[in-house]
Amino acid sequence: MRELLQVRDLKKTFKISAKQQKIQKTKERIKVAVNHLSFTAYQGEVFGLLGSNGAGKTTTLRMIASLITPDEGDVVVDGTSVVTNPSEVRRKIGFLTSELKLEEFFTPNYLFDFFSDLHGVEKETAEKRKRELFDKFQISEFAEVKVANLSTGMKQKVSLVVSIVHDPDIIIFDEPTNGLDVLTAKVVTDFLLELKAQGKTIVVSTHIFSLIEKICDRVGIIIDGAMVVCDTLEHMTEEKSLEEKFFDIYAERAGESYEK
Repeated sequence: MRELLQVRDLKKTFKISAKQQKIQKTKERIKVAVNHLSFTAYQGEVFGLLGSNGAGKTTTLRMIASLITPDEGDVVVDGTSVVTNPSEVRRKIGFLTSELKLEEFFTPNYLFDFFSDLHGVEKETAEKRKRELFDKFQISEFAEVKVANLSTGMKQKVSLVVSIVHDPDIIIFDEPTNGLDVLTAKVVTDFLLELKAQGKTIVVSTHIFSLIEKICDRVGIIIDGAMVVCDTLEHMTEEKSLEEKFFDIYAERAGESYEK
């Protein structure tokens, strides 16, 4: 299989303010958010990053997307280094995050056109892709409605659509169904499976076991910024459910036992 994404020994630290030290009840001034993390994603597969809130998933994805620079290590996206050529990496990927805040004054129509221009998509191609995506996600009737007046689910769907205007081969989703109602979450999940069928490489971070089990080929479990297990979903769930496997690993690492 062709390797499209190589995450190589990533490390990222952040300074902790005095206020944060007090809240977190720590004297440490530096937090290691990602600790020498590595994995590979192949063409046409869905790779899941599974971990609790604060495990380092979002920081990892932001480094892959070149939004923040790693302290150590590198990410190679289809032959291009995030460290040496971040602008080229941005052209090769789509990145959807719950932190993406759409300007509330603009409409879905305007935002799609803006991001299409930003990615250099030809106008005719952009119009065709807009029609297809707006129809698929039932955005068409809200195309001229300001983002401020859209529901949470519709905002998420618009965010997803504008993140892939350029039809990238590598797509990164950070908690793609977080905060969505069950119907909208199903629409998004089904679309991820469609992208997989098209041969796209998808990296998804989540804390939702059922989402990983439904769409992922391989999964990496992150605890305290470190990759503790990385394997095929099939192999990882041979004897136990993914949830049971996760808590066994977590308990072993933390030295605690968890009662179900």
